[in-house]
Amino acid sequence: MTTTQKPKAGRPDSRSSAGILPLASTLLTATVALYIALVAFSNITDFGTNQQFVRHVFAMDTTFKDEDLMWRAIESRAIQDAAYVAIIVWETVAALVLIWATYLWVRRDHHRARRVSTVGLLMLMLLFGAGFIGIGGEWFVMWQSADWNGLDAAMRVFTLSGVVLLVIHLPADGERPASGVSTAGR
Repeated sequence: MTTTQKPKAGRPDSRSSAGILPLASTLLTATVALYIALVAFSNITDFGTNQQFVRHVFAMDTTFKDEDLMWRAIESRAIQDAAYVAIIVWETVAALVLIWATYLWVRRDHHRARRVSTVGLLMLMLLFGAGFIGIGGEWFVMWQSADWNGLDAAMRVFTLSGVVLLVIHLPADGERPASGVSTAGR
């Protein structure tokens, strides 16, 4: 008769969060890295599609055209295109940072992987949260446009990045929480 033995106190079970959380962190970081790498690649190889998106959002030409808001519009193609190139560069750097973080997770360098993942994920949260949701959505009132509204997509990336950020900062068994508060005896 075979029975399943519980691990003795102080010995981590190989199926515990000490093994699962790094695996989850690796896979989630890799997923976001792949996603943003493909986004950047698409923006580079199909430059014109999202260039039009940025131009319309900045010009505010598909919004309600409220006189009290239209002064915010930026109609300069040079500024619109510079902003678009900056977005692509930011996405590309974030992708490279997250690819590096994935490599560190695979090598089991968890401390460095967590730090590098944090940088890449915060880069995405800044771009999609402050950039697309805050500036695009509110300053340029993108929410008013039926044709050029990227708020749902931005919210998905922002939320995914935030969830992954939370997961990678969960303390695995035997680790001290980031705050330094001991969980021993709980």
